[in-house]
Amino acid sequence: MDVNLVLLKKNGSRKVFPLPSSVTVIGRRHDCDLCIPHMSVSRRHCQLNHNGGILKVRDLGSRNGTILNGKRVDEAAVQKGDYIEVGPLKFVLQIDGQPKDIILSGPVTRKQPKQITPAENKPADEDATDDQFASFTDIDDIDDVDSLLNDSDLSEDDN
Repeated sequence: MDVNLVLLKKNGSRKVFPLPSSVTVIGRRHDCDLCIPHMSVSRRHCQLNHNGGILKVRDLGSRNGTILNGKRVDEAAVQKGDYIEVGPLKFVLQIDGQPKDIILSGPVTRKQPKQITPAENKPADEDATDDQFASFTDIDDIDDVDSLLNDSDLSEDDN
């Protein structure tokens, strides 16, 4: 099974990230298979597993959640053409080259900033996030896009 995450950018271009193995971890840590250096992404945010022709996405206890087709999920089977949101990024799942034509479908889902009262001010944990990043939706704002996927070739399609 040939599995790609296709990153959708606001300007209409796409970037293809081939999944390097049957288990792919996505997160902010540099040792993740797909590293997204953004504070709204947990250190180990989610993982994609494919085993016996079944592909699943599993949230790894991330603070902001893993969004599948607009809904927050803990674990779910995924299919070609499904939309997966991790932090500020929206990907389409491509399996064995399908779907061939990928388009941005609607806005990236973002939760509204939480109003914090003084009693709720607590020390940040390792996966703390600032809601100031809630409107961040374009990978162009992240430096060095080509280094997101560790140890894998990247291809870009500007169609």
